[in-house]
Amino acid sequence: MNVSGITTLDEFIIKKQADFPYSTGELSRLLRDIGFAAKIVHREVNKAGLIRNILGKTGNTNVQGEEVQKLDSYANEKFLNALELDGECAGVVSEENEEPIIFDHKNSISSKYIIAMDPLDGSSNIDVNVSVGTIFSIYRRKSDPNSKCTMEDFLQSGINQAAAGYVIYGSSTMLVYTTGRGVNGFTLDPSIGEFCLSHENIQMPQQGNTYSINFGNYARFLSPGVKKYLDYCNEVDPETGRPYSMRYVGSMVADIHRSILKGGIFMYPPTDDAPEGKLRLLYECNPLAYIVEQAGGVASSGTKRILDIEPKDIHQRVSIYIGSYNMVNRVLNFVNE
Repeated sequence: MNVSGITTLDEFIIKKQADFPYSTGELSRLLRDIGFAAKIVHREVNKAGLIRNILGKTGNTNVQGEEVQKLDSYANEKFLNALELDGECAGVVSEENEEPIIFDHKNSISSKYIIAMDPLDGSSNIDVNVSVGTIFSIYRRKSDPNSKCTMEDFLQSGINQAAAGYVIYGSSTMLVYTTGRGVNGFTLDPSIGEFCLSHENIQMPQQGNTYSINFGNYARFLSPGVKKYLDYCNEVDPETGRPYSMRYVGSMVADIHRSILKGGIFMYPPTDDAPEGKLRLLYECNPLAYIVEQAGGVASSGTKRILDIEPKDIHQRVSIYIGSYNMVNRVLNFVNE
């Protein structure tokens, strides 16, 4: 801790680099690049109601068939620019791009890392001033560092992540990340323009009293066990604190962030119109699963640990049950009856 009593993100990253004796600084610089881009997106998100032509839809659809918000495109551009500029990233998979973005700068080609990201999760909430976020995942590449990265580098299971994190743009802007040695959170102080350590070594409560799910899909859920679990959540039982409260923002980052700090569970089970699940494995489920596990929670597809799933496609979708240890294991008991 420095004399001011404040530890900035850059200071924390440099200090923690000593935990990785094989590291030569690339991962640390990548995390700082992400922090820099997040500050730019934070600025635009917080001015969204004042700036013309930044709210609303672009009129285009992404590879998932979803309507692209203007801030989706803006955030994607700013993160790609920041990651390409410093040359520490060989390529990026983004929700907004159908194919991987392969950087061809000479420094980028020899970089050890690739990134998967959702530049602005929950962006449709921007118009109504609800929290949104950025999700990112960092992998060490497998291909020859003397040539451009390949699809093999991106199609890695989540257990191989070198780091993962998210940024939540809400009443305050926070960056939360892990390199596999605990989870730490940093709050942006606008007065100095720095992310400052505010939540050290975050531990997720093993039990919470809230659940997050799109209850409007109840009739479409394919698993009878999910419906039974929801009925269980709504039963009156003072000894277990039930009924639980339903909290569903429609922005995965916001729902997961609350659960990490206060305990709870987030679920997006298979439905008749999304039998494989709706959320994307590489840049939504894997990074958040890595963070939640590092904080003491659990993340499962219902049949398999999220981090053990071998991806077949960069935009692959999965179902997910993620959150407090006791709550996820309880719903899995119902699902697998």
